[in-house]
Amino acid sequence: MASNNPAPPDSTRRSERSRRAIYDAAIALVVEIGYPKTTIEGIAARAGVGKQTIYRWWGSKAEVLLEAFLDLSEQAARTAAQEREEREDREGQEGRAGHESQGIPDTGDLAADLKFVLRATVDELHDPAFEAPSRALAAEGVVNEELGRRFVAKLLEPQLQLYVDRLRSAQEAGQVRPDIDPRIALELFVSPLAQRWLQYTGPITYTYTDTLVDYALNGLAPR
Repeated sequence: MASNNPAPPDSTRRSERSRRAIYDAAIALVVEIGYPKTTIEGIAARAGVGKQTIYRWWGSKAEVLLEAFLDLSEQAARTAAQEREEREDREGQEGRAGHESQGIPDTGDLAADLKFVLRATVDELHDPAFEAPSRALAAEGVVNEELGRRFVAKLLEPQLQLYVDRLRSAQEAGQVRPDIDPRIALELFVSPLAQRWLQYTGPITYTYTDTLVDYALNGLAPR
């Protein structure tokens, strides 16, 4: 039976192939030679397209890298969700799928859930494919306010909202004080990790992020 959905025109498929090649080239070059040495010419040559193709879609290499990194993050999120669903199917944990599919797990143990997702963040920060473009965009965002705002709005804020949602769930369960502002509270463990990573002030390890969670949830005063 013939499909009711017509195939996309050749020009659309070619554009998507070119866009994908440009994404891959931008990420690869930043990893291999660094952001300062990456150029539009280099991205075009690596992707096998003309410079005019890139300039038709983006105004600068920073814009190319931002879009490429957002695409990379979306792919990683889809892969992680698929792997999680497959693991749950094997373990017979269908009831947990709805809680985890949107981001941070909600197993009822707030500390364990936060440690789980922060350990996954540690893994990403040690992965050159994520570390190099993320660091480049963070640095560029300091001097390019528009790019910085877009980076925060499109990538960071959606991720931070996942922490807000999980902390609100903990408030509803009576595990966190009701007067706590989740958006501020999440900075107790997210911001120190970001600062340490950006400024190379110490190693990024599971032990470090586990300790951040313990300090944030238990406080510093004697118990």
